[in-house]
Amino acid sequence: MSTPALSPPTIPFWTRGDLNAFFGLFVNMLVNVLVLSGLVLFVVNIPAGDVSGVILPALGIELLIGNVFYFYLAKRLAAKTGRTDVTALPYGPSVPHMFIVTLVIMLPVYLQTKDPIQAWAAGVAWAFIIGVIILLGAFVGPYVRRLTPRAAMLGMLAGISVTFISMRPAAQMWEATWIALPVLTVIIIGFVSGVRLPGNVPIGLAALLLGSAIGWAGGYMSAPDVETAAKEIGVGLPGLEFGLLMDGLKEISPLLATAIPLGIYNFTEAMSNVESASAAGDDYDLRAVLLADGTGACVGAAMGCPFPPAVYIGHPGWKDAGGRVAYSLATGVLIFALCVLGMFPLLSALLPIPAIVPVLLYIGLVIGAQAFKAVPRAHYPAIVIAMIPNIAAWGYGLVDSTLSAAGTNVDKVGADALTNAGVIFPGLNTLGQGAVLAGMVLGAIAVFLIDRRFVQAAAFCFIGGALASVGLIHGAEVDLFEAPKVGLGYALSGVVCLGFHLLKVPERERDPTDPMDVDDELAEAIESGKVPAAVKTPEPVAVPA
Repeated sequence: MSTPALSPPTIPFWTRGDLNAFFGLFVNMLVNVLVLSGLVLFVVNIPAGDVSGVILPALGIELLIGNVFYFYLAKRLAAKTGRTDVTALPYGPSVPHMFIVTLVIMLPVYLQTKDPIQAWAAGVAWAFIIGVIILLGAFVGPYVRRLTPRAAMLGMLAGISVTFISMRPAAQMWEATWIALPVLTVIIIGFVSGVRLPGNVPIGLAALLLGSAIGWAGGYMSAPDVETAAKEIGVGLPGLEFGLLMDGLKEISPLLATAIPLGIYNFTEAMSNVESASAAGDDYDLRAVLLADGTGACVGAAMGCPFPPAVYIGHPGWKDAGGRVAYSLATGVLIFALCVLGMFPLLSALLPIPAIVPVLLYIGLVIGAQAFKAVPRAHYPAIVIAMIPNIAAWGYGLVDSTLSAAGTNVDKVGADALTNAGVIFPGLNTLGQGAVLAGMVLGAIAVFLIDRRFVQAAAFCFIGGALASVGLIHGAEVDLFEAPKVGLGYALSGVVCLGFHLLKVPERERDPTDPMDVDDELAEAIESGKVPAAVKTPEPVAVPA
């Protein structure tokens, strides 16, 4: 007697857990869209009509298409595996990139030309280049990731997180500490400490409601502003902006210094996130994810959006919260509706900025802390040196903006006068140019020096010398022999590394007590009891309802 074949389980479109994950991801994405709106409005001074009528609708389209695609991938994976607990990948505007494109790409163009449209064109072109690089990364990404140490990549990102992501929100928080600090307290308790609220209420939603209640009760917010914003609501339908894109691509060379390394980071981060999802039980196709991210950035740029999208970190967290196939789709649909209907000015009038920016500070803290969690302890100095170029870029940008606000500039004040006042501006300027790529190169050199792999260190020294010689790092513009002395410094460092290689110094021994420093051979030794195992970290706790 034959056994009847079991029918595949029914994959529910929506579950109770999807609601919990939806609130968390929606608040996260809402904050990001509000912040990027503020960046282009008040930092680059792009006209409000263009922001609400072009940029946000284009962003809404790319997020909707991306989230529909990841919903499809989740449904397909669930059908293929016969599982009902498959969780879709979270997807939204890339947080590091929205600060980089605003503060490193568009703002300098705006300050130089006083033309926000030209600055916008540069940002759109930069986002398009990012998309192309991610598309190429679908084929070459694994090789690049294998050659570049993780500490170099994450250290560079940590530098961005400490400066361009964290410092502005922190300053805004301390302008209204009585609103912002309680919000940050809730966020750290929930997201860092791992405490869960009764009823599994999303921490992000609870923090935002708390800050908004304090802001409105304390008179920080203005009811007339809400009335004015409500009158500005209008439908914006995205279209193609090829003219804007072509204008930006005419000046492509200066964009490559940040687009190349950040594009590389994007596809390596996507690889890490796909691997994280696989470890949680959901094995997605990496190439499909990278092709989706790259296509989203290119399509968004063609419609006038300078903010590339990305698969978000945190798939295991949304899975633990109960998210399944539809939570990210619901978020994308709602964000799309808010973008097209022009609702973000109203939301900005309803939600106090000090209640929002602590979420961004938390994101910056997590990105910075992640660098130290995901690499061996021996590589911590490499993380720090990879951070320094971005700190320098932030510092010289702050000085330059301050002088501009005072109606002067560095040439009028004089570099010597700044140096005598303790501000080494020429050095900050040189170190900070091409900071993203420079941080990766310096971090890689440091990793290989720490591990006593001197040939690899020499190779990155020579790469750094070549990049500096053409101005991709440490140069004011991309040009042959832009920074020859800096290039010579890297080359001589490479010679020093080769000299130490000739001394036949043995490579660094791995630390068996550091879980990030354990390879397969050492793991077998730990399992057999030949060396001590690493110490486990405590699990998060939950507050009983």
